[in-house]
Amino acid sequence: MTELSIVIPCLNEETTVDDVVRKGVASLKRLGIDGEVIVADNGSRDRSREVARDAGARVVDVPTKGYGGALMGGIAAAHGTYVLMADADDSYDLSAIDPFVDALRAGNDLVMGNRFKGGIKTGAMPTLHKYVGNPVLSFVARLFFGGKTGDFHCGMRAFRRDKILALDLRTVGMEWASEMVVKSHLAKYRVTEVPTILYPDRRPRRPHLRTWRDGWRHLRFLLLYSPRWLFFYPGALLALVGGLIGLRLLLGPFQLGPVGLDVHTLVYAAAMVLVGYQGVAFGFFTKIFAVSEGLLPEDPRLPVLFRYFTLEVGLVVGFALIVIGLGTGLVALRIWNESGFGSLADRSETTLRYVIVSSTALALGFETIVASFFLSVLGLRRVR
Repeated sequence: MTELSIVIPCLNEETTVDDVVRKGVASLKRLGIDGEVIVADNGSRDRSREVARDAGARVVDVPTKGYGGALMGGIAAAHGTYVLMADADDSYDLSAIDPFVDALRAGNDLVMGNRFKGGIKTGAMPTLHKYVGNPVLSFVARLFFGGKTGDFHCGMRAFRRDKILALDLRTVGMEWASEMVVKSHLAKYRVTEVPTILYPDRRPRRPHLRTWRDGWRHLRFLLLYSPRWLFFYPGALLALVGGLIGLRLLLGPFQLGPVGLDVHTLVYAAAMVLVGYQGVAFGFFTKIFAVSEGLLPEDPRLPVLFRYFTLEVGLVVGFALIVIGLGTGLVALRIWNESGFGSLADRSETTLRYVIVSSTALALGFETIVASFFLSVLGLRRVR
């Protein structure tokens, strides 16, 4: 039975793929591993396929374009219990796969290389990537999804093939590397790191990686896979701050240091509550939809949500808010009536406070009713 498959994504790499494949073949032989080297070709127009075959690789043609597409094609074609992946530009040394193999045999599901612990050779990584891009994105990933992975984007990593296939990875571009680690942490896999050295790539052309485009794609992916940080936390904070400011302003104007806050600030506080409420609602919608579609793993808290926040509960809360809105609106109407439905110049601030509360409560009530129906629809999808 094949123990290890080394998978190398390739797109026009004829100048370096020969050395990379030969190093992989030599490592398998040196370690006495029953293994194979697979080059997942993503549509090369040079002699990459022929060079790879001559060096001892099995070449797999992958029509799905993109870094993730090429690797998933290679992983699907692999025969090994374990898979080790590395780039075809010789920036990772396949002569030094020993720590990855040892960590896999020790029972880990995913073994990440860490270039910051192993060493980054001069010219191997742009300064912006080294000191800003990789550290910031890795920090954001740890904050959003937990774990202790220090180098989220290392291109040399190893894993149990069945475990990664079970994650049902969906992306096909550079963000595929992030998706693998994110879903591994969410699935509670055993993830560890080993030091890895990064060398300057030996290709005579520019690398496929684009700093700003691919950096944004990674960050966008992290945000989309974390509804809490994208919607829920910002929304809850906005609603909380707006609510506290609004409640204080209902009692009258107050001084905040050198700044005086009055009814005009109350308008913005109400807007903060509305926008924050929508953010919280979108957080729930996105989470439920992502779980239903298999983008995120099951969350044991969702059944609790559907048990207590039923359509009927939402309708009661929504109609209660509408009643509050209508009630405060009637108070404002009474004040206007006392002025003969004319100018409210002498009582404009008092009336405006009631009007703001009324409009905010009415909006929240209608949003709650609509959100309750939509959550019920998402709940039906889960049952199906």
